[in-house]
Amino acid sequence: MDAYERITRNAAEVVTEEEVRELAADPEGRRAYVGYEPSGVLHVGHMLTANKLIDLQEAGFEVVVLLADVHAYLNGKGTFEEIEATADRMQAQFLAYGLDEEQTEFVYGSEFQFDRDYVLDLHAIELETSLARAERSMSEIQGGDTVRVSQAVYPLMQALDIVSLDLDLAVGGMEQRKVHMLARDVLPKVGYDAPTCIHTPLIADLATGIGKMSSSEGVTISMEDTTAEIEAKITDAFCPPTREPEPDDEGRERENPVLQLFEYHVFPRFAEVVVERPEQYGGDLTYDDHESLAAEMESGDLHPADAKGALVTYLDRLVDPGRERLASLR
Repeated sequence: MDAYERITRNAAEVVTEEEVRELAADPEGRRAYVGYEPSGVLHVGHMLTANKLIDLQEAGFEVVVLLADVHAYLNGKGTFEEIEATADRMQAQFLAYGLDEEQTEFVYGSEFQFDRDYVLDLHAIELETSLARAERSMSEIQGGDTVRVSQAVYPLMQALDIVSLDLDLAVGGMEQRKVHMLARDVLPKVGYDAPTCIHTPLIADLATGIGKMSSSEGVTISMEDTTAEIEAKITDAFCPPTREPEPDDEGRERENPVLQLFEYHVFPRFAEVVVERPEQYGGDLTYDDHESLAAEMESGDLHPADAKGALVTYLDRLVDPGRERLASLR
């Protein structure tokens, strides 16, 4: 796998392909980042972008993880003391999950976001951005139903973080797309280059297959989950024998979150997946890519229940180092 393939595998979107290819041609010393509001326990959303950071490290990039304490405060996630108390725990979990400590720089937003030059640049961006545009950018990531002034400032700070941290590449889930498009539009207006971006897919809600898996509602997997909890959640997961979205009674698309978890979490981290089955049911099945596993589920050669059993095993392996780390920090 060449650098471009590794950088872009399992990405929902790259902006732009030409810019990413240029980075892939000379990745050594390049800097990429993801920003996370400190929330205490990593869940599959964090882990998906963390998988992309691991890809980037393997391609030669330096990785910056922004522990966005100021952003969390602006989004109503608690006091500074409460938010900062969780950030060290998150850092330990990211390293336990597989990020290379030598190639990963952890930065608190409060380390630079109160600097005079940052604040002046932020005001310059505010002058170039309508309130409606800022609200649209924040719509998929804000907390609560009522938009606060703080939440309108939030995406403008995200745009400015990219240049303040001297980055070559911004990474985020598709819910960050509007923020990154705002950054590409507004940063050149205040004298900075438009950022290159990679967006990772969103995993559907585990129970319904509708919308996105979220730690605030629905069912998700986190590093706090025990093996038994993971098993219970996956056993009850929506898993039709197809990878194609199916409409529900209201016409909403239902994705297959089990296959998505194999594609975006398991296969990027394991060279092969073994589905264990009794001999009377055909014995074990081995897959070295998501495509072959999904195809055999669709053909009927792999039963969804057997796939779920294997998914429990591999998710548990991914979660276990972080789970142990959390236990040691209590």
